[in-house]
Amino acid sequence: MSDWYRDLANSGVGATLVRQLGLPRPAVLRRYEPGAPLLTGPAVVGTAGEGRLQKTLTRVLEDAGVAVLPAVDADGERLGAVLLDATGVTGPADLAAARDLLAPAIGRLGPSGRVLVLADPPADADSPAQAAARQALEGLVRSIAKELRDGGTANLLLVPGGADASVPGPVRFFLSGRSAYVDGQVVTLTAADVPEDQDELRPLAGKVAVVTGAARGIGAAIARVMARDGAHVVAVDVPPAGQSLAEVANEVGGTAFQLDVTAPDAAERLTAHLRERHGGADVVVHNAGITRDKLLVNMDAARWNPVLAVNLQAQLDTTQALLDSDVLGSGARVVCVSSQSGIAGNRGQTNYAASKAGVIGMVRAWAPAFAERGATINAVAPGFIVTEMTAKMPFGTREIGSRINSLQQGGLPVDVAETIAWLSQPTAAGVNGQVVRVCGQSFLGA
Repeated sequence: MSDWYRDLANSGVGATLVRQLGLPRPAVLRRYEPGAPLLTGPAVVGTAGEGRLQKTLTRVLEDAGVAVLPAVDADGERLGAVLLDATGVTGPADLAAARDLLAPAIGRLGPSGRVLVLADPPADADSPAQAAARQALEGLVRSIAKELRDGGTANLLLVPGGADASVPGPVRFFLSGRSAYVDGQVVTLTAADVPEDQDELRPLAGKVAVVTGAARGIGAAIARVMARDGAHVVAVDVPPAGQSLAEVANEVGGTAFQLDVTAPDAAERLTAHLRERHGGADVVVHNAGITRDKLLVNMDAARWNPVLAVNLQAQLDTTQALLDSDVLGSGARVVCVSSQSGIAGNRGQTNYAASKAGVIGMVRAWAPAFAERGATINAVAPGFIVTEMTAKMPFGTREIGSRINSLQQGGLPVDVAETIAWLSQPTAAGVNGQVVRVCGQSFLGA
């Protein structure tokens, strides 16, 4: 799906025009391609305080074939990334070291460069001063994300003591093209049994992945990325979408299962199907969702009830049934699609926003129980994603929606799919109970 303004701003005549007029110039984002390098240039790795993760970060980069530099070379090639190990900060004075490293490195970042900061959670601090310094890093990272240009992103990983083994997988994600539209985010890791390595080209090989709402749009993109990464996809959607569902399933070499997730026996039927046909499931993606927009004063039960039923209650019922039946084994991944509307709210979408906020509450509440099984449950919250539905919006509404973020453009369905596929990987075992916004750091909400 083409972005007319981005394409114009990056053309010869258009680039000159937008520069002369002082208009923004959205970048062509670096997105993941199998076999592509993790970064397009070398990386600088530094510390603020006596950090404990510098060796881990260096090893991850070197294993991926990335050259690691101890400092910025003003005459060298453009950097692919700068990584700051801030796990050693003890108070505000240590933040000066963050500035000393990041400021010159950011000035040397190439297109779609990455800034990644790792720190301990503020809640685990030993003193108010240490908590203040750790919390300050969130403001620093979110602000850096709004200053970067040329498709660059900045994100923060919080790594509690004992969770160091969970670091490599998330680091690779945030540095790679998979995270092209993930910007200004904070993800907290947990201690988990994480495999030391995985097949980076087919990390989901041998897995059975269920994707609801798979007949079109974001759901179809999820199915394609899951299959590309090696999973056998069970594509689920309502019977009226049967033809499109079959086309998606055939395209990805998966199987189609027609099901209305709100039917009284839906959870039982899906569970039985997975047990009998596939021997269980390794990944479940709750993507099915609907909208019935109206201002609350004009919203009747016919608009309210279906949205809550599809977007929230079906996820609750299905997940509980899968857990009760042991169809989900150890190491299973459940990823729930929430929305930026569930975080920031949206005029005319009280039903939708309530349902998507409910998904976040569900994920956070279930995370401890999933951890006990060696499994994870997380949510992905898309922002403005360019789909056939958004293409039907009025021009002005569509343009505003796609530009009010740090990357100055709408995301693509594949951006949501890449984040979901990452959360489904074995090396994402230390990411549990998290909500990852795929929104280009939208200016709406947190």
